[in-house]
This record gives sequence, structure tokens and C-alpha cells, in this order.
Amino acid sequence: MSAPTDVRSKESEYENLPDSELVVARTWHPGQWVVSVVVLVLLAQFIHGLATNPGWDWPTFAQYFTAKSVLAALWMTVKLTLWGTVLGFGIGIFLAIGRLSNNPVLQVISWTYIWAFRSIPLIVQLLFWFNITYLYQSLSLGIPFGPEFFTFQVSGVIGGFTAAVIGLALHQAAYSAEIIRAGIISVDQGQIEAAHSLGIPRARQFFKIVLPQAMRGILPNAANEVIGLFKGTSIVSTMAIAELFYQVQVIFGRSGRVVPLLMVATIWYIILTTLLSIAQYYIERHYARGSARSLPQTPLQKIRSKFVEIRDARLDIPRGASR
Repeated sequence: MSAPTDVRSKESEYENLPDSELVVARTWHPGQWVVSVVVLVLLAQFIHGLATNPGWDWPTFAQYFTAKSVLAALWMTVKLTLWGTVLGFGIGIFLAIGRLSNNPVLQVISWTYIWAFRSIPLIVQLLFWFNITYLYQSLSLGIPFGPEFFTFQVSGVIGGFTAAVIGLALHQAAYSAEIIRAGIISVDQGQIEAAHSLGIPRARQFFKIVLPQAMRGILPNAANEVIGLFKGTSIVSTMAIAELFYQVQVIFGRSGRVVPLLMVATIWYIILTTLLSIAQYYIERHYARGSARSLPQTPLQKIRSKFVEIRDARLDIPRGASR
């Protein structure tokens, strides 16, 4: 009758052990190792092709990657993205408010704008604004069918860059309005009712209660839109604006080095998209503070904690002793 007693004593010993000292038996999955080996072999073959295939022409890539003309075009792409994002989301906020308002006129106008600009392709909108002078040589502000306060020439105000910004911003506003509206209506209505019962002013309700929670739903989709807008600026090359893709086309049109010049544009797009993704991660982390008891570690914190764990294991120091 001693065997059951021994089993119970061992079970009680395991129950009293801290979590850090419990041994977890790992399950053997040979299929995972096979898939990993296949993926690594394919990746090695791709890297080998990049390094040895002369068609990539890496010397030409290095020559033009930081060329002044390419960097100037890159800055033009960044400016188009910034202006399109700021103006697009600024207009989108008013459109979202219009769709959520109780005013039927604002609802219809907002819905019609979103429907129209989501239905028309971006390139058509850009070409329309680029050729706006064919329709209007001058514009005036005043009372309809009444006196005009002042008039200005369209050709002197709306140039190529301005037309591109207007087209990108108005197109972006239609999508950002729906993203913002979806984030706002995702907030629990009970919290707004509780704020009403406490007598909190409407402006404070929005900025302190609704907006922080809505941002958790807005940010992922908004970041995707910004990244899509950044890459979508290449479409303004049809308007002969010297953004990144247009400048690359000009260079390989003269030199005939198509592949290395396309790689120049590709790598710059990847670098800036990565920077935008990093910014998205930390902004989402900022607005996630109220949704979890403790935030997940950042990549740098994970690396630092892993380094401390390895150092403590080498020194044979129990976990937590160095803290």
C-alpha cells in the first residue's frame, strides 16, 4: 500500500514547485522539421541567385541607389504621401461625422461623396484634376447668381503637384471616412450612456472615452491605407511628376538597365514601408494600454530579456536572482 502514498507525495512535490522549474515535455513533430528544411533550401537558392546572377547588375544598383535625382524623387513621393494622408484623413473625419450625424442632408452628402469617389478609379481622378484647366480657366468665389468676391486663374494655382495632391487626398478621404466611422461605431454604446449620466461634456466624451477606444479599430486599417497610398503614388507618373517610380523610368529609359533600376525603387519602397510599419506598431501599442493588464514586450525588450536569460544561465544564477 506504499505505492499510492509515493505517487501522492510526488504529485504534491510537483504542485509546490515554481513554474520556472517545471519541465515541459516537448512533442516531436518531424513534419515541421521537413517543412523548415525545404523552406531554408529554397531561401538559400533565392539568395544564391541574387548574388550570382549577373542580370541583377548590382554595381548599377549601387550607382543609382543614392543618386541625387533618385533621392529628390523619393522626397517627392514622401511629400505626396504626407499631403495625401493629412488632407485625406482630415476630410474623412468630417465625412464620417456627417454619416453618423442625425442631419439627413449631411448623411446624404457624405454617403454620395464616398460612393462617387470609391466608384471612380484613382488614375481617372488624377487625370481629371491634371486637366481641370480644360473645363475651368478661372474660378471665382461669391454668391451664386450674384456678385463675385474674387477670381483667380486655375492654371496659376493648380499645377501638376497640386493636382496630384488633390486627387490623392479626395480619393483617400472616401476610404478613410469609412475606416473612421467603423472605429467609432465599434465603441460600446453603454460607455457613452454612462458618460452622459455622469454629465461629462460631449467634447470630453469623444476625446477621452470614444476616440482612444476607436483608435484600436481605426489604426490597423488606417496604416494599411497609408502604406497603400505611399505605394499608390507611383500612379502619378502618368502625370509626368518626378516621383520615385517616374524618375526610375526616366533613368532606365536612357540607360537600358531596367532590372537594377526597378530594384532601386523596390528597395526604397520596402525601406519606407518598413518604417511605416514600425511606427504603426508603436502607435497601436500606445492605444492598447487600456485594453490589457500588461502590454506585450517590444522586439527590443524580448531581445534584452533573452540576453539576460542566457547570461544568467551561463552564470548558473537562478531566474529572478539578478533582478
